Amino acid sequence: MSDMGLPASVETIRRVREDQRLAERSHGTGEDVAGTGHGETGPAHKRIIVGYGFWIFLLSDIVMFSCFFAAFAVQRGATAGGPSISQIVDIPRVGFETAALLLSSYTCMLSFAATNRRNLLWTQVFLAITGFLGLIFVGLELWEFIELAERGYTPQLSGMLTAFFGLVGLHGVHVTLGGVWLATMMAQVQVKGFRPEIVHRLICFNLFWHALDIVWIGIFTIVYLMGVGP
Repeated sequence: MSDMGLPASVETIRRVREDQRLAERSHGTGEDVAGTGHGETGPAHKRIIVGYGFWIFLLSDIVMFSCFFAAFAVQRGATAGGPSISQIVDIPRVGFETAALLLSSYTCMLSFAATNRRNLLWTQVFLAITGFLGLIFVGLELWEFIELAERGYTPQLSGMLTAFFGLVGLHGVHVTLGGVWLATMMAQVQVKGFRPEIVHRLICFNLFWHALDIVWIGIFTIVYLMGVGP
């Protein structure tokens, strides 16, 4: 078979041979050669690698939450003679939780708008408001768990309660850790300013916080609203 029928393969072989000749020519000179891991075809920039890894982290987090959603769907009716989901939810309180978290998503977006303007004051103000609203959310959720425990409704009582505490609690842990991350970012912005790596971390934080809002909308709808429905 002639080479004319495989132009892509011929081009690949030509480039490999050329790279080998370049590598041999520059051996011992310390020069960066394209295609050997140091030039234009070498490793990606750290910012790209970190961004790619963060997206993988978010997707793996979504997969984990999906497993907990599936567990709750399966165990929803497994009350073992204990309370049903409609008997343990407090919709008004959960409504306040939802409002606080959704509002925090809005202020988080405003903080990054201020970051794009390189406005340190308003970046910090909106980040602080975001953290305060997240703290309200976690406090209300903790209050709910304490009340249920005082009534004897603990995770080991039934499969439904195990799945409920697992799903809602997992999200609460994420919000809590997100608050710690937020405080860390506020300190870094205050000390280091709007360096490229700091701005990139703020982008990652915004993605994480908005992802938590999306997950909570699913929890609010499937666990709470559908739980009290007929």
